[in-house]
Amino acid sequence: MKEKAPVCKVTLFDEETVQTIRANLPGEETIIELSEVYKSLGDGTRLKILLALKEKESCVCDLAAALSMSQSAISHQLRVLRNVRLVKYRREGKMVYYSLDDEHILKIIQEGLNHIEHK
Repeated sequence: MKEKAPVCKVTLFDEETVQTIRANLPGEETIIELSEVYKSLGDGTRLKILLALKEKESCVCDLAAALSMSQSAISHQLRVLRNVRLVKYRREGKMVYYSLDDEHILKIIQEGLNHIEHK
């Protein structure tokens, strides 16, 4: 049985605290977008793809071989990652190369790794 989170035993609240919290919360659209990013990061396959792309820009066939998956499975996951701007691509002739969209993605993943390693 899970332990319940501790809560206050009274219903009084500090109006200043409530107003500060409300004033500093991002807008609903931003919350939804952020939720989609974290939802995308919540899949092990997508995390592996991002970690692979951290090493080197890659095409779908290289990612599929490196992760022992089908090209169609990798392509599907890359589409999800592209839709939330975690990866980008570039064409070179018949080849399409994927890379991390920007350095922020690396920081997000690294902070997650730091968190689980810190006990």
